[in-house]
Amino acid sequence: MKKQKFPLYLQILLALILGVLFGIFLPEKVEYVSWMGEIFMRALKMIIIPLILTSIISGVANIGGTDNLGRLGLRTIGYYMLTSLLAIVTGLFFVNIFKPGVGFDLKSTEPIQDIAVSDNPFMDTLMNIVPTNIFQAFNESNMLSIIFFALLFGFFITTIRKDYSKLLVDFFNASFEAMMKLTQFIIKFTPFGIFGIIAKVVSEQDNLGELAGRLGIYMLVVLAGLFFHAFITLPTLVRTIGRVNPIKHFRLMVSTLLTAFSTSSSGATLSLTMDTVKNKVGVSNKIASFTLPLGATINMDGTALYELVVAMFIAQAYGIELTITQQFIAVFTALLASIGAAGIPMAGLVMISVILSTLGLPLEGLGLVIAVDRILDMFRTAVNVWSDSCAAVIIAKKEGETLLIENEKTLNKV
Repeated sequence: MKKQKFPLYLQILLALILGVLFGIFLPEKVEYVSWMGEIFMRALKMIIIPLILTSIISGVANIGGTDNLGRLGLRTIGYYMLTSLLAIVTGLFFVNIFKPGVGFDLKSTEPIQDIAVSDNPFMDTLMNIVPTNIFQAFNESNMLSIIFFALLFGFFITTIRKDYSKLLVDFFNASFEAMMKLTQFIIKFTPFGIFGIIAKVVSEQDNLGELAGRLGIYMLVVLAGLFFHAFITLPTLVRTIGRVNPIKHFRLMVSTLLTAFSTSSSGATLSLTMDTVKNKVGVSNKIASFTLPLGATINMDGTALYELVVAMFIAQAYGIELTITQQFIAVFTALLASIGAAGIPMAGLVMISVILSTLGLPLEGLGLVIAVDRILDMFRTAVNVWSDSCAAVIIAKKEGETLLIENEKTLNKV
């Protein structure tokens, strides 16, 4: 495979600049390029449901059912759910405190659809998670119902006859791989979509300085949330639950985290992560080989935090105030969507569409943040990998293992 000569993030940066210039100097010609953004958004909408369905069913089915969900499995998954939830709540706190989207005064020539959960009591929202007709849920893009069905279907695949189970697991694994290829294909056209979206958005703005300023505040909010989770929340868990010095663990993980940062792919970094955790940190192969691959699949702390902040930012930018119930739904959906996010660059953008669709927010709002996504993707991927390594340490200690980093001679070499 040939190495890409012009990286995607540079293409997106160029598309952003050209889109801004086009919107400023040729606003009357925007209709000739805005169609690219519309087609890009339609393509993203097209893959949301099949990607979520296949990724969750494949992920749950591959865990292997109740036999493999013993003490180790429950501890690992419990940790991943806890840290992802803590990350999302951190993002929710920062975005509500600093409100980066408020004051955007974003204009839209198209009417914004009503928020689907705006008038529903909390209990009705919970009840609606269970679909009465799954095909109707597909048709109406009811994401919570689809995710609920996928979780159940994936689990019960593991309970049927082995030959049938293997057939279905192989089918959904293959389907997920195919959807990932399709997703990567669509992502290649991101620069064209961004050019069309940004040109249209800029042409409709009266104050571009305010637009740029708010986007900068949005980036700072995301980074603040990521740094808080990475350097406060996770080290606290390592110290209190794992009873290991988090600073020494971090020093051993630096090269791995830099690799994750530069590649923006937790999957591509997995082999290096496993080597460091086993050979330097001292986690056993049994723990590392279970927690780390699983973490690279379902543990996306940084991605979950990012997705929640983006959804809230877009709501604020369009002047839509989300109620406590809606914010709770956003937290819950971000948690589940992060599980289905693939460990490849920019996959989180696709998963954000799930949250936006669930809340009834316009997908066009992605055009505001997609241009700076690559930069933030590097940071959130490093947080994802850091959380995976912390999980391996904590689970290993809870299983009674003694780690190399607890040995003074080893520590002196770090």
